[in-house]
Amino acid sequence: QVQLQESGGGLVQAGDSLRLTCTASGGTFNTYTMGWFRQIPGKEREFVARISWGGTRRNYADSVRDRFTISIDNGKSTVFLQMNSLQPEDTAVYYCAASPRPRSEERGAYDYWGHGTQVTVSS
Repeated sequence: QVQLQESGGGLVQAGDSLRLTCTASGGTFNTYTMGWFRQIPGKEREFVARISWGGTRRNYADSVRDRFTISIDNGKSTVFLQMNSLQPEDTAVYYCAASPRPRSEERGAYDYWGHGTQVTVSS
């Protein structure tokens, strides 16, 4: 049974940094795309970043492109999201997700989801 577990969220001030971690287990992920999404109450879950399991292909939402970095330690089945220069509008629950489909930013392409970790950025 595939499980994704996020950690690293918290309360920070504008301009601070956080690193989120997602540990994957219970499956074979070497052909998977790993993604980060975020959701604010009352809004749809939105794409943040994705990376291929080999780490060679990445993409970002325009809103985070110059501030966030996604990376992977596939030997440890762990995906990271380094978030710098955080702003109040980055406040959301952040979800890790796994997709057997390459290069996807669509929620529907992701079969497995973690439970999420809260990131709150105060101004």
